[in-house]
Amino acid sequence: MSEVDIVVVDDPASVVADMLASAARDGGHIVLTGGSTPARAYELAAERQPDWSRTQLWWGDERCVPPDDEHSNYGMAKRTLLDGLAAQPTAVHRMRGELGRDAGAEEYDRELGELARFDLLLLGLGPDGHIASLYPERRVIGAEAKLDPYVDRITLTLPMLRAAHAIVFLVAGAEKADAAMRAFTGEPTRSTPGSLVRAVSGTTTAVLDRAAAARIS
Repeated sequence: MSEVDIVVVDDPASVVADMLASAARDGGHIVLTGGSTPARAYELAAERQPDWSRTQLWWGDERCVPPDDEHSNYGMAKRTLLDGLAAQPTAVHRMRGELGRDAGAEEYDRELGELARFDLLLLGLGPDGHIASLYPERRVIGAEAKLDPYVDRITLTLPMLRAAHAIVFLVAGAEKADAAMRAFTGEPTRSTPGSLVRAVSGTTTAVLDRAAAARIS
């Protein structure tokens, strides 16, 4: 299993944008994440590589809301990435959060079909080290509302995340410093889900700004 390559820079969104643009040029299956941190990375990636026609897009998790809701991970990616592209991906596999956590998870599992491995998986990291509600027996599950915004969610599970060829964490902000230390330099533990996500056969990279990396020695 891979170790984490920790990259500390002033502008992590720019570094991750380059990774996304390169992955789009290479083609393949790319998994996007939600939240506020990756929005700028998506905007920059669309500028640096406007042709994503060789890719298929997936999501690591989604809130159980309609796609036009302000909390939708897909909606954020559409506004910041997809709407800025000259050539769209061959397929955009959004999680249908509006179906509810259980029906939406079942549908996404069918959507995955025989796909066993993603080419690039982008993840964030919560202040508590949260990645997702990870259970090994399924590839996609419904998760109860436990984080702000307090809506149910759909999420990929640990085995599917760890199967990716390249896992990239994008982490910014001083409020993430403790979680980053535990996720990237501590012992693997379910109390910090981020510490469990490592590529089984591939690379794992954490791109952090200096505030998020303040407690990493």
